[in-house]
Amino acid sequence: MSAVTLYTWIGFGIFLVVMLTLGFVSARKTKSVSDFAIGGGLGPYVLGLSFAATYLSAATFLGYPGWSYDWGLANLWIFLAMIGGGPIGVIMVAKKVRKLNTKQKSLSLPDWLGDFYNSDILRVGTGLILLFNIFYISGQLVAGARIFEYLLGMNYTTGLIFITAIVVFYVYIGGAFADIYTDAVQAVLMAIAGLTIFISGIVLFWNGGISDTFAGIAGNIAEQDANLVKVFNPDSAHFFSVGAVIGAIVIQWAFASAPHLFNKVLGLRNEKDLGKMIITYVVTASFCLLVLFGGLYSRAAIGDGVVTADLALMEYVTWAFPAIIVAIFGVVILAAAMSTTDGLFVSISTVFANDIFLKFLVKRGYVKVSDEKAQKIALQLSRLSVPLVGLAAFLIVLNPPKYMGDVMWIGISGVAAGTLGPILYAVYGKRRAPARAAEISMVAGLVSYLVLYFGGIIPSTMSAGAVATFIGIATIALLARVMKEPVKEEKEVA
Repeated sequence: MSAVTLYTWIGFGIFLVVMLTLGFVSARKTKSVSDFAIGGGLGPYVLGLSFAATYLSAATFLGYPGWSYDWGLANLWIFLAMIGGGPIGVIMVAKKVRKLNTKQKSLSLPDWLGDFYNSDILRVGTGLILLFNIFYISGQLVAGARIFEYLLGMNYTTGLIFITAIVVFYVYIGGAFADIYTDAVQAVLMAIAGLTIFISGIVLFWNGGISDTFAGIAGNIAEQDANLVKVFNPDSAHFFSVGAVIGAIVIQWAFASAPHLFNKVLGLRNEKDLGKMIITYVVTASFCLLVLFGGLYSRAAIGDGVVTADLALMEYVTWAFPAIIVAIFGVVILAAAMSTTDGLFVSISTVFANDIFLKFLVKRGYVKVSDEKAQKIALQLSRLSVPLVGLAAFLIVLNPPKYMGDVMWIGISGVAAGTLGPILYAVYGKRRAPARAAEISMVAGLVSYLVLYFGGIIPSTMSAGAVATFIGIATIALLARVMKEPVKEEKEVA
C-alpha cells in the first residue's frame, strides 16, 4: 500500500466518522417531513457556507479544472459566470421568495410554485422536472468514484458503488439537518483547498514576479496548443464564442434558483439575515473557484499526458505536493461531492413525500388518512425514495463519461428551463399570472431544452439551457398579458 493510499484511507475514515456522527445527531432532530426537507430555521453563516458548498460541488474540484486542462484560459469564463451570474440570481430572487414564503410556509420549489399559482399541475410537473437532477447526482458520484479509483486503487465500478452507498445511507438517516451542517464544514475545507492550489502554482512556477509567472505558464501551454491561450477556444464545448459565454452566465444565473439551493433560502431563520448569507456565499465561492487554475498548472507541469481530464487536478496535486497533502485533497474533493449530492437527494425526496403525496394525493382526497398518519408516511417516503434515486443515478454513469461536468449540466439546464419562468413572474410580475400561463411556460421551457440540446441544434448544455430558459420566461410574460385575470379563489394560496 502506497503512502498516498494509506493517508487517504485514514483521512477518509476520520471524515466519514464525523459525517455519520452528525448524521445520527441530525436524525434525532428530524421529526417531520419539514425537518427532513429544510431543517427548520437556521442562521445566515451556516446556510451561506452550505449554499456555497452545494452550489459548487465536485465539478468545481474535478470537472472544471478538467475543462481548464483541455480548454485552457477560455475556461476562466466559468469563474465570471459563477461569481457574477450566481449571486445576481440569488439577489434577484431569494429575498422576495423568502418574504413570500413567510405566508406560504412551503418546503420546496414545487411546493412553493404550486402554492403560489394554486396549481396541482405545476406542483406535480415541477416535481417531475426535478428528476433531471438525477443527472446532477450522477456527476457527483463520478467524482467520488474517480477519487477512489485514483487514490485508493479501486476500479471505477467499485468506487461508484462505494460512494453511492455512503451518500444514500447518510442522507437516509439525517435529511436536511445532516446536509446543511456538514456542508458548512465542507465549504470551509473547499475554500482552503482552492486558495492552496492557486498559491502553489505561483510558488512552483515563480518567474520573478506575478505577471511574469502567469506569462510563463501561458507560454508553456501555448507551445502545446495555441487554442489553449485564446479568449474563446473553438475546441471548448461551452466557451467557444461570445454567445456561448453569455449562455454560461445566464444558466448560472438561473441555477441560483435550483431546488437544492432554493431549500437553503427557505430554511433561513430570519429574512433580515439574507444579506449576510449571500456575502458568506460569495466570499467562500471566490476562494473555492481559485481551484480552476489547478487545471492550467496541470497542463503546464505534465503536458498532455493526463489520461482522464477529470483527474487533471489530482495529477497536478500528486506532482506538486507530498503524499499526506495529496490525501487531504482527495478527502476534500470527496467532501465536495457529498456536499452537493446530499442536498440533491433531499430536494428530490421532498418531491415524492411533500409535493406529490401530502400536497396533492392527501390534500385532494385521493389518499384518505389522518394528518398524523400522513406526516409519518411522508417522512417514510422521503427516506425510502433516497435509495431509489441513488440507484438511478448510479446506473446513468455505470459507464464513465468523458466529462463529469457535462453530465451534471444536463440536469441543471433541464430544471432551469422548466421552472425559472414561473419563478421570476411570481417574484416580479405586476399582477399574478393565471395558473395556466405558468403551466404552459413550464412545458414550453422544458420541451425547448429537450429539442435544442438532445436534437443537436445547440451542442452546449449551458447555452441550450439558457435559450430554453428565456423561452420559458417569454412564454409566461406573453400569456400573462393575453389570458384573463384569475378569479379571486385562484389568487388565494393553497
